[in-house]
Parts: sequence; C-alpha cells; structure tokens
Amino acid sequence: MRSVDIHFINPGTIGYFLALILMCALSPLLTGCSAKPDTSLIHPIKTTHGKSADIRYSTSMLGLSNIFSFDVYVDNEKIVHLIASGTLAATDWHTVIRYTRSEDGGHHWVDTVNIDRLPTVTGKRGNDIQLAASGRHLVAIWQTESELPGMGPLVTAVSSDHGKTWVIGSNPSADDQGNQAYVDVIADQHGVFHAIWLEDPEENGHQSLRYARSNDHGKRWSLPVTLDDSTCSCCWNTLALSSRNQLHALYRDMTPRDMLLMQSGDGGHTWRKASVVSDFQWYFEGCPHIGGGLKSVESNGFMYLHGVVWTGAEEQAGLYHVVSSNHGQSWSTPQKLGNMATNGDIAVHSTRSDTLAAVWNEIEPGGTSLLLSTSTDGGLSWTTPRRLSEPRHAPTHPRLVAAGRGFLALWTERNASNTHALAWYTFE
Repeated sequence: MRSVDIHFINPGTIGYFLALILMCALSPLLTGCSAKPDTSLIHPIKTTHGKSADIRYSTSMLGLSNIFSFDVYVDNEKIVHLIASGTLAATDWHTVIRYTRSEDGGHHWVDTVNIDRLPTVTGKRGNDIQLAASGRHLVAIWQTESELPGMGPLVTAVSSDHGKTWVIGSNPSADDQGNQAYVDVIADQHGVFHAIWLEDPEENGHQSLRYARSNDHGKRWSLPVTLDDSTCSCCWNTLALSSRNQLHALYRDMTPRDMLLMQSGDGGHTWRKASVVSDFQWYFEGCPHIGGGLKSVESNGFMYLHGVVWTGAEEQAGLYHVVSSNHGQSWSTPQKLGNMATNGDIAVHSTRSDTLAAVWNEIEPGGTSLLLSTSTDGGLSWTTPRRLSEPRHAPTHPRLVAAGRGFLALWTERNASNTHALAWYTFE
C-alpha cells in the first residue's frame, strides 16, 4: 500500500457536521456477510514513505467471519495484548471472543485463544470490548444483551495464566439487571484494576460516569461510585495512568459538550474534577458518539498529558491535539489535526518522550479514510498527514499504542468479502 501526502480543503462547519452525521448513520450498514471465516493470522505488506523506516501493514480475521469490536493494551511498555469479538459465520447472532498478544510491538503474534461459552458481546465500534493486563493477570469487560435491544449489563472475564484460559468475573457495576456501556479499564502499578463506565442507576434520564476498582484481578469489585452525575450518554471514556500511579479519566460532559478530566492520586479512593480539556463551549442537544484519547508521560521531572479531543463547535469543528505540563490543571492552545477529522487516538514513544504519533478518521469526498501524523518536538509541530487506509476500505475507530521501539496503530476496515477485518501498522 502506498503512502501519500494529503492536502486539505477548508469546508464549512455545517457541511462538516452533516458529513459526520451521515457517516454515523451509514456505519451500521457497512457490515456484510461471508460464508466461511478466515483463520489466517497475518498478511504482511511492507511499504516505505520517503526515507522513513519500513512500515508494516497487516490484516487478520483472527479466525472470525466478521470483527465487530476490539481493544489493545500494552503492559510494561512491551507486551501488546489484543482482544476482539465477532461472529464465526454470517448467520450467527452470538459473538465469540479471540485473544492474542505480541512481544515485539505487533510485528508477530502468538496463536489466538478462543474465549467461548461466554455472554455475547453487543457493543460495536465506539462501545468496544475492553482489556487490561498486569503481568499474568488479564481482565476483559464488555456490554452484553438484555431483554431490551441495545441495552444490557457489563460482563467481565478474567485470566490468571497470561490469557491461556478465562473464567467469568463479576460485574463492576454490581447491577446485572441494569444497563451499562462505554466502559474502559486499566491496571495500575500495584496490579489494581480500575474501571469507568456510563450508567443511569437512579433512572433520572441521563447517564452518569461511574467507577469501581478490583484488588483481586477482576474477581470482585469495590462498590461503584459516581464521578459525575450528568454526562454525554454515548461517547466512549478513556483512562490513563501516569508513571507516578496517578489516574486520569477523560470523558464528555453534558453541558457544554466539552471534554472533562477527572483525577485520582490515591488509587481511586477519591476523585476530583481537574479541568476542561479545551474550553470550546460547545452547546449541543445530542450525542456526537466521539470520545477522546489521552496519554501521560514524564519528561525531565515534569508530568505531561497529551490528548486528542473533538468538538462540533461552530467555526471550530474538528479534532485537536492538546498538552498539559501542569498535571492537567490547564492546557495548551488546541492544535487542529487534519481538516475534517473525527475520532482519533494519540501515543507517546516509550523511550523518546518528545516523539508523538496521532491517528484519526478523516472525512473525504470519497468517504472516510485513516490518516497518521507524527511529532518529534512534543506536539509543537506535526508532519503532513499520510493516509494509512483509503475510503474504499471504510476504516474506522483507530487505536494507537507505543510498544518496544515504535508505535502500533490498529483499526477495523472492510475487506474483499464485505465484512470487517482487523488491520494494523507498525512504525518507528
């Protein structure tokens, strides 16, 4: 696949938002059908961009016929854990789960583990299955079905042998009859697992941001607490951990629809609202279905937070990179990425704290593509975006992590069978 430079046209905000709404409306229709699952794991294609290092592009079905959801997690800055859900055949309604891992930054993966006979995963892209790891312990969390379409409680599966075998854990919400979604989970430096999600336990008509932690690797959870009692109802939430074991939660507020940062410095026992992550003052009666990306890095004794946030505010609509050098109390002037960018992610190099990478979906005349840009000066300047996947593949919801000596970008895209495959790039 060839990388190309992208030159942008400046459209109006209304056209931007109409294009975004159309993309969201059509996304459920992009899933096709295939008679037989592809059990192959890796199809590598090497390509170069100018004088840069080789970039490896790969796709896999992970033994599934159609991939609906996935998550990626890096443990100890080296081991990349990957979990995905999908169906084995076009006629299946019950999803199955696959797990694999890589110890070289995503260049090679072990054989997939089948996680079967568990409650079905109902969440799709944007409400993905989630995964966290601490040594040999792994915790997966997802939303399952209930009697009401599109609603259901959280389910957990835990492994204590590096993902070889899995058993059912407990619901961090403690309400197996309720409706919980848009979960994220992370493991801290002491092996404690932390989870946040959206729920309306008081049935007051809007979602709240909820939190719980597990000291026994997902078998049991603390009583859930409310971090914010009024949030946007259908945007994903993001947890990040600093090198000093501080927890950060990035989520979208109800009014205005800007991104907020919550923090805990005591292992999740207490939380506080730290800041608005770019105060766009976007007042909107609806849900954009777009969360944010957040990474923490320590450099020269200072703690930095790098984020990507999206807004639909008039004359400002787009995806932005922001950075905080004072523990999230204030943020830099937002720096726009792309032109008609939507959901994206950001990562910081494992050993070079000033080297960043960002990936995002870009709305183009032919559809939605996937773009990549990098920075070597802490985000002050960014390279001209290059395309990783073209609109004809309908790439969506990219994820980005740093592992080993480089970066790993992952997303789902439409394949020749008109179903969705997992795709990824490794680059330095």
